[in-house]
Amino acid sequence: MATASVAKPRTSVRVGVQKFGTFLSGMIMPNIGAFIAWGIITALFIPAGFFPNADLAKLVGPMITYLLPLLIGYTGGRAVHGIRGGVVGAAATMGVIVGTDIPMFIGAMLMGPLTAWIMKKLDKVWEGRVKPGFEMLIDNFSAGIVGAALAIFGMLVIGPVVKAFSDGASNVVEFLVHNGLLPLTSIFIEPAKVLFLNNAVNHGILTPLGTEQALQNGKSILFLLEANPGPGVGVLLAYMFFGKGLARASAPGAALIQFVGGIHEIYFPYILMKPILILATIAGGMTGIFTLVVTGAGLRSPAAPGSIIAVFAATAKDSYFGVALSVLLAATVSFLIASVILRTSKTTDVDALGQATSRMEELKGKKSSVSSTLLGAGGGTAVLTRPIQNIVFACDAGMGSSAMGASVLRNKIKAAGFADVKVTNSAIANLSDTYDVVVTHQDLTERARPVTSSAVHVSVDNFMNSPRYEEIVELVKSSNAGSGAEGSTAVAEPAAGAHAAQPTAVGGKDVLLPESVILTGTATDRDSAIDEAGKLLLDRGAVDMGYIHAMHEREESVSTYMGSFLAIPHGTNAAKNHILHSGVSIVRYPEGIDWGGKQVKFVVGVAGINNEHLHILSSIAKIFTDKAQVAQLEQATSVQEVLDLFGKVNA
Repeated sequence: MATASVAKPRTSVRVGVQKFGTFLSGMIMPNIGAFIAWGIITALFIPAGFFPNADLAKLVGPMITYLLPLLIGYTGGRAVHGIRGGVVGAAATMGVIVGTDIPMFIGAMLMGPLTAWIMKKLDKVWEGRVKPGFEMLIDNFSAGIVGAALAIFGMLVIGPVVKAFSDGASNVVEFLVHNGLLPLTSIFIEPAKVLFLNNAVNHGILTPLGTEQALQNGKSILFLLEANPGPGVGVLLAYMFFGKGLARASAPGAALIQFVGGIHEIYFPYILMKPILILATIAGGMTGIFTLVVTGAGLRSPAAPGSIIAVFAATAKDSYFGVALSVLLAATVSFLIASVILRTSKTTDVDALGQATSRMEELKGKKSSVSSTLLGAGGGTAVLTRPIQNIVFACDAGMGSSAMGASVLRNKIKAAGFADVKVTNSAIANLSDTYDVVVTHQDLTERARPVTSSAVHVSVDNFMNSPRYEEIVELVKSSNAGSGAEGSTAVAEPAAGAHAAQPTAVGGKDVLLPESVILTGTATDRDSAIDEAGKLLLDRGAVDMGYIHAMHEREESVSTYMGSFLAIPHGTNAAKNHILHSGVSIVRYPEGIDWGGKQVKFVVGVAGINNEHLHILSSIAKIFTDKAQVAQLEQATSVQEVLDLFGKVNA
């Protein structure tokens, strides 16, 4: 497993502001595609566009007024409280949209997370107290009431407040423009980029103001205040000529990514390595803005990401020369100042770049998806910038293999004294980049990695007794040392995004019944064993025939062998609609059968709705990690002995 370097958590006001800025940018970045779509339509069809078209230009207003703020509100709400938070966040955002006559990006950034947070707190109040059968009624009406109330609050209170703030910011910008002081904004913008406040400033303040200008004048200088790639590429060019060691060797690739790819964060470690270099980017930024002011150049729409390609794609027809000159002069000034600083300062070595990259990720609050570019082959090494707080087991369906593995590791981590570390399970399709450690079967790791790039990834070949679990426990011990985690009595949640595991007697139907246990199975191979376990579920009305087909499909994708002579065949994630109610079947094969090259004596068929099966899976995991209890199962002579071993799983 990758070695993780751990930085102790920091609680300063500065770090809090940085994390807040990262959260704000997290509402914008997933929606950049929509911003680009709006920008393309604006650039093409407004009266000053390439192909003026009054009918198609009608899309511009509704998209900037309704679509983009609603997407931001939904994204912010979902980040706080999942899809439920996203829905109420979008509903509340509609209030601030209607309450003003300007693009309400800032209002969406406020209302989306705020409404979702309120919904999350209210859900906690009645969690576990709602009588069975009334859950959907309570969930839907509570969300509707909260969404309606916050929409009204947003319309009457938040909207006018944000409008006043926006008007004030607009007045400040106009003052700076009229007095030739706009270049001074680089003093704030360039440091803000390194602190990950750039997207909040750019899309939260500059984009709404620039949009108003673009709709009136056909272009705006404000779109290029933050997105100009010149200052950053100037610093990287200076490292190419005057840097040392790995910093110099990695600078050309970083410059290409920054200038053409538009990922500005790639140059942040080079600034953090020598903080005085911020003067070079400030001077470069001021030069670029001054050039835009003098030439009267501007963009029709936001350039997102800040790539030279995106910049020219959004440039107004009369501004290509001014924009090109702005980028060129910004890069030149930044390069000259950075070159002087590098030539007159101490040697920059490989370790300094690695430390600066770690520091950048600490500021960002997560692992950078481009940091591996800076560190070459070693860039795949995970960099943890905070104690491990949540671990997820991911499999195709998120209800069988992963639930078993999560139960095993959860017990080990609790035994090590870190009960507050959440160990959950999830379907790969439901993963998000919010986990510290992701555990997957070795055949699924590459599917999970792209959507959880910030996490340490651990691949296992069986979920019951993998030696990798001890490595994870050691990683938790080292990363959480001194964090106050040890000795905590907090209880881990059973599944990602789920409520606590419910009792398994649902609607009068026990999950495990005596007739679903066979002590001597008749199957002689893996496929017929899956049929035998599946038929027990079918006979009791827990599933339909489609689920058994899905059990075979799942097995062809990734083996459900768990170790300790156990296999738990179950359907794919897409087959959940074939489950009528939760159920578990157990078939014992005293002589053992071949399961893809592994010997299996116990086949446990699993079908679960809404995590109702997790309690019994936890019991099964405890049994099959105890050699003495496995021996008792092998020697059991009655079904009741098997049921007794699992305790009160149907309580």
